Amino acid sequence: MFELRVICDPADADRITTALNTTFETGPVRRLPSRHSAQARLYITADHRPDTETATWPAPEDAYATAPSIIREIGWTADAAATRPFGTTLGREFWLRKAAVLDRIALTDHAPGDADEVAAKAAQRLVELDDVTGVRDARGYVRQQYARWACNH
Repeated sequence: MFELRVICDPADADRITTALNTTFETGPVRRLPSRHSAQARLYITADHRPDTETATWPAPEDAYATAPSIIREIGWTADAAATRPFGTTLGREFWLRKAAVLDRIALTDHAPGDADEVAAKAAQRLVELDDVTGVRDARGYVRQQYARWACNH
């Protein structure tokens, strides 16, 4: 694990953060003003991405041990989608939490069907957003990423 410090124009901070999120496993971004200019300072804890070919995924009960209720997460994702400013894209946190809540719903639905399909599509969306290759179990990847995200929030 290592820490990155980026000094940049404040208008570029979101773009830089997104690029770093797709390259590394990152924790929360700490954003501070620069001491001597109008620049922004970003401090980001990062680590290398895991080898997805041989990764072992956490069990759902471990990945979602500290997760809010499914109803609360549905409310959060609906609110995030509805209240975002027009023309802005939804960030990685939205797609991660959406994929995780859909995975949790599919896990409670014991008959294969729509819930599994929707969860698989949302998981694949996160894999594509993160630009990782070789993921054979997209829902397992969601569990891994959610568990890591939850440790930082």
